[in-house]
Amino acid sequence: MKKFKIAIGSDHAGFELKEKVKLRLEELGHGYYDMGAYDKTSADYPVIARGIALEVADGKYDRGIIICGSGIGVAIAANKIKEIRAANCNDLYSAKMSRLHNDANVLCMGGRVIGEDLAYEIVKIWLSTEFEGGRHQKRVDMI
Repeated sequence: MKKFKIAIGSDHAGFELKEKVKLRLEELGHGYYDMGAYDKTSADYPVIARGIALEVADGKYDRGIIICGSGIGVAIAANKIKEIRAANCNDLYSAKMSRLHNDANVLCMGGRVIGEDLAYEIVKIWLSTEFEGGRHQKRVDMI
């Protein structure tokens, strides 16, 4: 599997799952930079999502992973940044298809929706699935 530099972050609701995902990233041999939150104190997810999205869009990191309570808010916030294709994936099929057909560069998950084991499998599939290109490239270009 290709190794990536990943910007990762969460709000307070995603903090615990983010900490567990970081351990799994280390196991898989990926580098990461934690952009917050750093504890369970209330944190504004749009600020964290924007920061990660900007770092990925600028090419400082290959991919981003953002976790909030549902994954929805951070996906909406990250997708405001040009060149970002953030996908809220709380199941394996969505994780695979977000890469295969949409070339998603930011993975969003819900810390109150999924557990550690499912999050690990989602991250593993999302990081190992290559963009298919072809007819999908035209659609990604439209985005």
